[in-house]
Amino acid sequence: MSIEVRTVTEAEFPDWNRAVNTGFLRAPTDADETVEWRCARADLDRTQGAFENGRCVATFRSFAQELTVPGGAVLSADAVSNVTVSPTHRRRGLLGRMMGADLARAKERGDTVATLIAAEYPIYGRYGFGPAAWITEWAIDVARSGLDPRWSGPGAEDGGRIDLVDGADVRKLGPELHERFRARQPGAVDRDERWWGAFTGQTSNGLPWTEPYHAVYRSASGEVEGLAVYASDGAWGDSKQPLNTASVRDLIALTPAAGRALWRFVCSIDWVTTVRTGHRAPDDLLPHFLPDPRAARIVTHSDFLWVRILDVVRALEARTYAVPGTLVLEIHDAAGLAAGRFRLDASPEGASCAPTAEPADLALDVRELGALYLGDESALRLAALGTVTEERPGAVAVAEALFRTPRRPWCPDVF
Repeated sequence: MSIEVRTVTEAEFPDWNRAVNTGFLRAPTDADETVEWRCARADLDRTQGAFENGRCVATFRSFAQELTVPGGAVLSADAVSNVTVSPTHRRRGLLGRMMGADLARAKERGDTVATLIAAEYPIYGRYGFGPAAWITEWAIDVARSGLDPRWSGPGAEDGGRIDLVDGADVRKLGPELHERFRARQPGAVDRDERWWGAFTGQTSNGLPWTEPYHAVYRSASGEVEGLAVYASDGAWGDSKQPLNTASVRDLIALTPAAGRALWRFVCSIDWVTTVRTGHRAPDDLLPHFLPDPRAARIVTHSDFLWVRILDVVRALEARTYAVPGTLVLEIHDAAGLAAGRFRLDASPEGASCAPTAEPADLALDVRELGALYLGDESALRLAALGTVTEERPGAVAVAEALFRTPRRPWCPDVF
């Protein structure tokens, strides 16, 4: 019997959820409450499954998202998640069928890009996605950090203060703070009301919930400029010495002063000997907030947010460029969604992009365009690797100057 790929009905969602769990090597069956919660969050019109003999054997889901690009513009994105193929049905083209259908619909809707977090590196390049933003996680050895135990407290240097608050306060303060944060952070994505409800334990997905601590930084004027959310493992050594690890679940700061105060606060908590930072931007200032930056040891460094360009003109016109320059780009796209030759005229005041018949300066696949798009990847590096072809001498250097950004993009959120 042939395998049917289609959208999922509400009645089929428990079977689809079982297939998701199977693909991610989790226990196949969830509590009814968990399944109901996940179904309520899913847009079934954008939830696909592959079915054989009435059983779901592959899964795919997408949802509407907003992505911040260099310069602060926000693009409509098709966010891809819950991609699995059961181990009994690998290498049959099921992901390709689901991805092709989803990206075609996203293009029809007018989404400018598609995004995803890649669990495995080799999969998504063949569908036009490129790694556009990376993450780094540090483990901080508090004793080695050099922080003065006589330190007078967070915010002492600039007149700010830190207050512990509860989840209800975060639901009031967090959304507005995050909106201000993502307006200035390329790679950041939106967080809706349901995100904040789940993050603070207001809504239950049926899984165990442990309430974290929430610390808010207020500037000297009383304005909220930062939020840290962390939990501790409560570990003790054999000699009855506290050996607690504080794990930061989220930390956003609008200013370096707010970031410095929040990180020093977390590192100054009694009984905490190690701080795990969670996923940060690779060029985060954090290590240099410590007298001894080597106390922050890198434990994770990986690609994270992948971007797939769907509309070249809108994407390239939306972001800003630090210097003026012109490039004619020959974009290859096996799916045909973004293929063509385009002239980009960029300047700090704005950019224009349009299809053209002029000779190409650079030739590249749409996946390389996605990797370059947020400013993290280097055109010079891609040319050295042979994935960008220079058709006009000097064009790679122009692309390097145009696309690279002074600070690296960062997406704090898993989706």
